[in-house]
Amino acid sequence: MDADRFDPFAGALPQDEAERLLNQALDGADDGELFMERRKSEALVFDDGRLRTASYDASEGFGLRAVRGEVTGYGHSTEISPAALTRAADTVRLAVDDGGGTWADAPRPTNRALYTDADPIAGAEFPVKIETLRAIDAFARDLDPRVVQVSATLMASLQEVTILRPDGVQVQDTRPMTRVNVSVIVEDAGRRESGTAGGGGRLGLDGLIDPADWQAKAREALRIALVNLDAEPAPAGVMEVALGPGWPGILLHEAIGHGLEGDFNRKGSSVFAGLMGSRVAAPGVTVVDDGTIPDRRGSLTVDDEGTPTSRTTLIEDGILVGLMQDRQNARLMGVEPTGNGRRQSFAHAPMPRMTNTLMLGGEADPAEIVADIKDGIWAVGFGGGQVDITNGKFVFSCTEAYRVKNGRVGAPVKGATLIGDGATALQRIRAMGNDMALDPGLGNCGKDGQWVPVGVGQPTVLIDGLTVGGSAA
Repeated sequence: MDADRFDPFAGALPQDEAERLLNQALDGADDGELFMERRKSEALVFDDGRLRTASYDASEGFGLRAVRGEVTGYGHSTEISPAALTRAADTVRLAVDDGGGTWADAPRPTNRALYTDADPIAGAEFPVKIETLRAIDAFARDLDPRVVQVSATLMASLQEVTILRPDGVQVQDTRPMTRVNVSVIVEDAGRRESGTAGGGGRLGLDGLIDPADWQAKAREALRIALVNLDAEPAPAGVMEVALGPGWPGILLHEAIGHGLEGDFNRKGSSVFAGLMGSRVAAPGVTVVDDGTIPDRRGSLTVDDEGTPTSRTTLIEDGILVGLMQDRQNARLMGVEPTGNGRRQSFAHAPMPRMTNTLMLGGEADPAEIVADIKDGIWAVGFGGGQVDITNGKFVFSCTEAYRVKNGRVGAPVKGATLIGDGATALQRIRAMGNDMALDPGLGNCGKDGQWVPVGVGQPTVLIDGLTVGGSAA
């Protein structure tokens, strides 16, 4: 451990004073904690042959929460001091009212560590980072004469948290994050197309600045761009859709994942509310949320309430068997928390959120799944999309997709969008491949204005009857 590690009680706020004020604020509550955080991040963007931006950000603060029944009081400050904590305590007491709550047991402890606690920003000297980005730019341009523009991004951050409960129990976690992205634009006969590849996780920078890693990303970005150069307008209509393994799991993550979070089910706003124990997906479909996978982008040793993360089975063989829970919703629903209480920062109260949400693999050969398509598309890559959480209806754009007729993979298609709803899509899954894969470390998930890093994964999946939006005549 290094001497610069975050110690919120080394400055103006002694621990005994923090405990006194915390107990005063939470007297008569059901639950609550003092969440203290220090975060720093660095982002470098090399674009069009030169360093375009270099940014560094640092923040520090606390969030104080009191929970009484369904009511939450929350106060936060960038100043970790007795005065700031006193002001926050006065605010959160409004949620406790006259008290009378039944105090919840503390989260169970864990000695598990799912990732390094080393500072990834200090993992490489600044000149080395710049030279790496310069090398990515030169390498990508040398791959093909049609490359006209390259953008490379290197990002690293470190979040350090200390969670204090009124009984003096402390939970600490140090969370690194790194990512490298490469984007290329190619031009041929006046037509321009782009491709992007990247990834990372809760890792140091050493692996990502290794030429073997970023060269593979550059080649993949170029491959996608060249595929799109040959793409034809996408067809439109209701047809069979095969989703590729790994990152395409973002569609099911968004379309069904939020609907399996505890708060939406408790409030009855999820399409899955009241369906526990019922069939909600085709036989063979099993979906889990797993925050315990080492080094993954969505993994956490403990969540933002101090609960160790877990592997939670949500759908088993098509039957709804579980939900993702934070402490408040778990108590109100009479179940155990699953380690899914997450917040964007100290300025935000926790809520049930996904970590790494995965559809487990089946037994089918992926090639046979695609060959089984009579009339449809094979969607390998995805970009942005929109989802209505209350009913699971989604619209997603494909960044790489192919036309398939009578089992034969044809030309790539451009401008394809997939339209449907998660509950129906789950029921229409016809086959699942034996090639389950995790995404390369790309995902961010939004909910109620908060963004957190997540992971996804799935095998090749064949879905009957999705609507494909396209521009082909």
